[in-house]
Amino acid sequence: MNRLKLLGTTTLALMTGIGPVLAQVTAIGAPEGQVNIVAWPGYIERGETMKEFDWVTKFEEASGCKVNVKTANTSDEMVALMNEGGFDLVTASGDASLRLVAGDRVQPINTDLIPSWSTVDERLMSAPWHTVDGVHYGVPYMWGPNVLMYNTEVFKEPPTSWNVVFEEMALPDGQPNKGRVQAYDGPIHIADAAQYLMFHKPELGITSPYELNEDQYKAALDLLRVQRNLVSRYWHDAFIQIDDFKNEGVVASGSWPFQRNLLQSDGQPIASVIPQEGATGWADTTMMHVDAKNPNCSYLWMEHTLSSNLQADLAVWFGANPSVPAACTDGRGMSTAETCTANGMDDFEKIRFWTTPVSNCSQGDGACVPYYRWVSDYIGVIGGR
Repeated sequence: MNRLKLLGTTTLALMTGIGPVLAQVTAIGAPEGQVNIVAWPGYIERGETMKEFDWVTKFEEASGCKVNVKTANTSDEMVALMNEGGFDLVTASGDASLRLVAGDRVQPINTDLIPSWSTVDERLMSAPWHTVDGVHYGVPYMWGPNVLMYNTEVFKEPPTSWNVVFEEMALPDGQPNKGRVQAYDGPIHIADAAQYLMFHKPELGITSPYELNEDQYKAALDLLRVQRNLVSRYWHDAFIQIDDFKNEGVVASGSWPFQRNLLQSDGQPIASVIPQEGATGWADTTMMHVDAKNPNCSYLWMEHTLSSNLQADLAVWFGANPSVPAACTDGRGMSTAETCTANGMDDFEKIRFWTTPVSNCSQGDGACVPYYRWVSDYIGVIGGR
């Protein structure tokens, strides 16, 4: 399967009125003393969770820019925070990044001010979730799959299908899955249901889990309503999910490699797998607010994020893949060719990366269910409607 594009860049430009634009920053001046970042959990570490994972302290010492982080657990939360303002940067996934561009919440990036830009993975350098008509609105940060995390004491063999979290059944320990599984607390989870249906109900004709006509969308919601009767919690806080696997009897859920790694480091019987249906995933981009008050520190941070030792250590910490391929092999950090392969570095084309659904999609008559309906209908599913 090929990685998916949200929109042709010309189409987005026509929709939003985006014309030729230039980066606002033409030269890096004196550091302002701080940079304020909205980030996914685990993305910006200063050694407080585990002392060996710290890519903030030395940056602060060298740059004079204090790094302030606001953790966000969903893309919708990131968009809301950037709409409110007061932040310089955000590590946006593909289901948020073009919403931020279309909403004029982020500014073009002057790649000439980022010396390490040339080291970025060519598959990410002009990715459609941060590039519009050849203009870059961010710096690639990290990418990876949404994995099926499971308890190895319950599953002696890795589960081969996402059905363990979508359909009522007895698990290998003979106990039901009801009340022992979780689902992601975000409307983008509708895409996971759609991807499951792509495999199991090909007659629906789904070609992209982010481009669903009315019948396909209804089938995905119906599956999610079945799941609603099974889940013990809709998770969005990674650390709460970790506690649920440790203490609340949860044994299977869609998750991030971050939770898997922390649970394994704590000696918990946890593993993860990409089942036969495949996986959605995320390719995250560091983007700068259109009204960033600390642009100089922002550019210094964006350059720092491409250093191969940060990329290597973050990849090991999060169980993800660096946007700088050299980080896998240059020995400057913890990553190796083997760890990158294990994290799926060679599976890029197999992941259906998060994108924001739009109504004028490419299949059929071009009429697909827009994202605002995903938001309201998923709230309804969670609420039992």
